[in-house]
Amino acid sequence: MPELPEVEVVRAGLQEHVAGRTIAEVEVLHPRAIRRHVLGAADFTGRLAGVRIVAARRRGKYLWLELADHSAVLAHLGMSGQMRVQPETAADEKHLRVRMRFDDDGPELRFVDQRTFGGLALADLVESDGTLLPETIAHIARDPMDPAFDPRHGVRALRSRRTEVKRALLDQTLVSGVGNIYADEALWRSRLHWARPADRLTAAQARTLLESATEVMNEALRAGGTSFDALYVNVNGQSGYFDRALDAYGQEGLPCRRCGTPIRRDPFMNRSSFSCPRCQPRPRRTR
Repeated sequence: MPELPEVEVVRAGLQEHVAGRTIAEVEVLHPRAIRRHVLGAADFTGRLAGVRIVAARRRGKYLWLELADHSAVLAHLGMSGQMRVQPETAADEKHLRVRMRFDDDGPELRFVDQRTFGGLALADLVESDGTLLPETIAHIARDPMDPAFDPRHGVRALRSRRTEVKRALLDQTLVSGVGNIYADEALWRSRLHWARPADRLTAAQARTLLESATEVMNEALRAGGTSFDALYVNVNGQSGYFDRALDAYGQEGLPCRRCGTPIRRDPFMNRSSFSCPRCQPRPRRTR
């Protein structure tokens, strides 16, 4: 699943190419692409025609187009969703699901999704903590790269949970934007094992963990994100290359770049956690 850096790369591309433009028409080519819009395709396309896109926004891993009528198109990228900006003369992608044309006859915005786990939906904007958010994600916490993020609040939130520190770090209601990849990378940099109880972290350890998460996501953003296949791309179809710099995630059996011990993989929440057995010793007791 795309995490904050990958979503931010897409947001920046949308801001550059579609913000300020007025939608002329929308074509839904696959019903699953708007299944979260419960009023259906006719309502979705009808409400968007003639509406101007104000800006492309993001909170954590969530992306939306803010509209001039005080609503938003919330994009769920899922496992393979792509927001592609293409000239109207470009051939349709094999897995094109939604097409958005504009009144300036410029490039189209296309939602492409091979596995159809993602989708688009209209949502009302509501105020939450001084920010306008789509109503369906108003409960999502600020992310560490948000200018208004309060590190002290993030530290308190992490330390308030009686669960493994990685599980707390992935809780988007505590701190948003961090997913499996960057959680493993931040924990490696902080020398913390994923099963360490979050409520037993010192304030300094929690602060270091959040700083490490921010640092690694900024580095990934500069590299265009982490792309393991052609499904994770920006609006121009280009892949990121931060996977070349990963220290823990996906490195099972390879030597730790810090101490040389082979990286270990453990099952975690139907996924995997990667850590260094020497640099990140497992806690003696876990819940």
